[in-house]
Amino acid sequence: MLYEILAKLQRKSQISLLKKHPNVSFKGIKLGISDHFILHENVKKVTIGNGVSFRNYVHVLVQQNATLEIGNNFFMNNFCSINCLDSISIGDNTLFGENVKLYDHNHAYQTHPDFKLSHAEFTTSPIRIGSNCWLGSNVTVLKGVTIGDNCIIGAGCTIYKDVPSNTTVINHQELIFKEHS
Repeated sequence: MLYEILAKLQRKSQISLLKKHPNVSFKGIKLGISDHFILHENVKKVTIGNGVSFRNYVHVLVQQNATLEIGNNFFMNNFCSINCLDSISIGDNTLFGENVKLYDHNHAYQTHPDFKLSHAEFTTSPIRIGSNCWLGSNVTVLKGVTIGDNCIIGAGCTIYKDVPSNTTVINHQELIFKEHS
């Protein structure tokens, strides 16, 4: 009972955060348990369509001057995250399996004259995901990728280049079985 009350209060808190933000618009969303939205006060724009559902333990980060656009009837399953420093758009009627991750950025680094990795500087490029797409469990989409309409991305895929419309992508890995002697 106490857990249910706390979960309800947390959902109300997240809805309130979205409503109060001046650059956020949404029509109708359903939140699960422990969903977390981190929106910089100077986001460029966040739009969330009608009939959008976020399951449990979802994490959405939109940084300064970034744009996040989510279409109508979008579904995001448990433990998914959107990490937006530039621009991410997701079309209508698209669904994400569990643990899908979107990153429109990488840490900046240099290799010459010495290797140096930046913890606070990033390179960015937009992500575009079309309408009527299904991203299976444990899919990761990296910066600069466009996934066309009507695509299925199989479980466990890392998408690092564009996927044309009407395409299915599978993670083709070999399982090797060795008998113990």
